[in-house]
Amino acid sequence: MRLWLPLSIIGLWALMAILSPILPLTPDAIDLTNILSRPNLEHWLGFDELGRPVADRLISGARTSFFVALFVVLLGVSLGGILGVSSAYLSGWVDVVFVRVVDIMLAFPGLLLAIALAGALGPGIGNVILALGIVGWVGYARLARGQVLALKQADHVVAAQAIGAPPWRIILRHLLPLITAPLIVEASFGVASAIIAEAGLSFLGLGVQPPTASWGSMIRDGTRYMLVAPHLVVFPGLTLMAVVLAANMLGDWLRDRMDVKNQNSRRVF
Repeated sequence: MRLWLPLSIIGLWALMAILSPILPLTPDAIDLTNILSRPNLEHWLGFDELGRPVADRLISGARTSFFVALFVVLLGVSLGGILGVSSAYLSGWVDVVFVRVVDIMLAFPGLLLAIALAGALGPGIGNVILALGIVGWVGYARLARGQVLALKQADHVVAAQAIGAPPWRIILRHLLPLITAPLIVEASFGVASAIIAEAGLSFLGLGVQPPTASWGSMIRDGTRYMLVAPHLVVFPGLTLMAVVLAANMLGDWLRDRMDVKNQNSRRVF
């Protein structure tokens, strides 16, 4: 797989998100003379139903999706990693309670639970991050717990326990470094899931609110003008698809790269 393609897309997405505040953009500027204007040589992506430039709103929407995905993944990895590692290492009734909580969380469809939480918390980018973070920590927690259960009987961990090393030192020095790679791979796929979830919530009106741009809300608004201005849906949809596809491709590459068993099998053959 050619790595340059997903890295280029992800890099461009991050660059648009970081530089959008300092670029000369006018995503909220209304021009009544350009309502539903189609792409042309001067404005490559055209204008929306209020005469706002689609290109400027796409770049501003990149900032929304980028920071939502970033903070959702950081929240999920931090919360899920801490809970999963602690549960597996302490074991006993703590692990039993943790497993039951995870089972209850998994009993609800993730997106439906996120919709319910976003509806209860109210619209806004902060509430979207919180809702998606609450839903997303379960996968990281299960992964961290499984990894620690497989490693806690390793020789170096048993030796550290034998010499009286405190639990926090064993977790930080002997367990976390070994489960970092699987968590990074899971986080790369979590970025794609967070982007789609944010777009879905914004499409339903539960995400960021106008006039803040979001790819999901742009697609929602553009569906009313599909016959006369299809560019309002096509360009945000293609952008969303490209970024999600690039994140998944990058995750596949990281999984193959960090899979020790896969690397050993390649050396054998």
